[in-house]
Amino acid sequence: MTDANIRIPEEAKDRLAAIATGEGLSLRAYLARLAETLLTPEERAARAEQARIALREWNGYAPSAEEQRDLDAELDRRLAQVTGR
Repeated sequence: MTDANIRIPEEAKDRLAAIATGEGLSLRAYLARLAETLLTPEERAARAEQARIALREWNGYAPSAEEQRDLDAELDRRLAQVTGR
């Protein structure tokens, strides 16, 4: 196992350490578990494609590229609304 030095704000480190402690983990173990559970952009794209294929096979849903862009924009708008961004 290799070590890595990552510079983050002290407040972020303290928050992550508190979360880790709350889950009974060291900060190192928590970050390792977090890295294992998050998807890379490539993995997210592959899962999205799998979902599109499954929907098309299941019920014929096959949005055009323009419809997908519109749906993505609507989702981004709604997420921004609820997160205040």
